[in-house]
Amino acid sequence: QVQLVESGGGLVQPGGSLRLSCAASGIIVSIYTMGWYRQAPGQQRELVAAITSGGTTTYADSVKGRFTASRDNAKKMVWLQMTSLRSEDTAVYYCNADYRFGTIESSYWGQGTQVTVSS
Repeated sequence: QVQLVESGGGLVQPGGSLRLSCAASGIIVSIYTMGWYRQAPGQQRELVAAITSGGTTTYADSVKGRFTASRDNAKKMVWLQMTSLRSEDTAVYYCNADYRFGTIESSYWGQGTQVTVSS
């Protein structure tokens, strides 16, 4: 059974920092691109950051320079370090594991963790 479990969300003041964690089980994490997505109320889910199996990272323009994604395949863990948080970063953050090879495709989602940036 595949599970992605996020943790680390919470309430933080503008300018503050949070570190989200995603613990994976039931998959060979090393072959997956691991992503962080977020969804604010009334908004579509959007990609925040992704880190490939080779360690290449991509970020949404809105978080470049503020957020850092990292992974440890041996521990089956993925993290999202968020700094200089803004009110517009408020959303539910989801961990995603995505694998595509030819016609083979699998994708898994965590249950999400709430991040609220407010004074």
